[in-house]
Amino acid sequence: MTPSLSPAASPATPASNTHWRVISAVSLAHFLNDLMQSLILAIYPLLKGNYALSFAQIGLLTLTYQCTASLLQPLVGIVTDRKPQPYVMVLGMASTLCGLLLLSQATQFGWLLAAAALVGTGSSIFHPESSRVVRLAAGGQKGLAQSVFQVGGNSGTATGPLLAMLLILPYGQGSLAWVACLTLVAMLVLWQVGHWYRAELAHAARRASTPVANPLSPAQTRKTLAVLMALVVTKYTYMACLHSYFTFYLIERFALPTADAQLYLFAFLLAVASGTLLGGPLGDRIGRRRVIWFSIFGSAPFALALPYVGLTATLLLVVLIGLILSSAFSAILVYAQELLPQRIGTISGLFFGLAFGVAGLAAALLGQLADHYGLQAVYQWCAWLPLAGIVAALLPELRKR
Repeated sequence: MTPSLSPAASPATPASNTHWRVISAVSLAHFLNDLMQSLILAIYPLLKGNYALSFAQIGLLTLTYQCTASLLQPLVGIVTDRKPQPYVMVLGMASTLCGLLLLSQATQFGWLLAAAALVGTGSSIFHPESSRVVRLAAGGQKGLAQSVFQVGGNSGTATGPLLAMLLILPYGQGSLAWVACLTLVAMLVLWQVGHWYRAELAHAARRASTPVANPLSPAQTRKTLAVLMALVVTKYTYMACLHSYFTFYLIERFALPTADAQLYLFAFLLAVASGTLLGGPLGDRIGRRRVIWFSIFGSAPFALALPYVGLTATLLLVVLIGLILSSAFSAILVYAQELLPQRIGTISGLFFGLAFGVAGLAAALLGQLADHYGLQAVYQWCAWLPLAGIVAALLPELRKR
């Protein structure tokens, strides 16, 4: 039984307080949502064997999922900025459920693409409004709250390969249907969150509030958003290289069994979850600009060394890369929300959508390159991407303003 979030009690609570029960509930839903979605990537070796897929087709699967997960998110954010929808997150989870059930029974590549599209659509609906709920419940700890929300998703993504290794790979594609039932838990949790959110919106509509002014001029805001988007492109292109093809890289270069390669991927994704949890509170304490700068640019030495080391050093380096590089997104998202505080849904949808879209396009492109030049060459080329983090020097320090 999911505990009630007691929406009636929320209006009596000071607005400055952090509602950790709400944030924890949304983070749990994020965990289950991203766990379900990560299973698509985690069972790539199974799908590749069952359907004789090329790397290009694997990239197309990722592109389909990531594009549907990205293109709708800004639109959802714009709509919910105008009229928030307390229960729309439940609808998103239902789309994910349908996609996984279809994936468990798919027999042709076209059905695999349709299933990936449904799962991506669920992500598009879930993320913008859930991010708004987290910010609404955050009180004065926006960075920490956003990190707790993000670490739920990253932990789910990290658990996907482990669950695939223990359940999906031994019992086959059809076992996805049983795992998909976990989305029903997420739907129940989000229904309870919707009750709290609806009551909070009603309370906010009754109390007089002064709109928060934008901290920068329109021209400065556009320039700063462009820099943030460039950093997201750099980060998620490199993350797509690791996330989508790391198991294949280990199998090809070190002749690891698939199950062992999944464990290495799990270690990387667990480091990503840990880094995400650190990025938000560090941004609250020392400033988000510093966190963004260190996160992208600071991972460059490890990324450059990765293609040239042995198996043990590879594990150490990918853990360091995941830990450092993942601390950026919470800081980037909260920084962008502070630029346009009246457009929380739009900003959340834009940056979540950009992250998913870039990852999908990068996975498709990198798959094509891997087919022609080999994965080791692709890893050598992508190692230079984190150096682009130097553009973070162009970000203004909002705390001083």
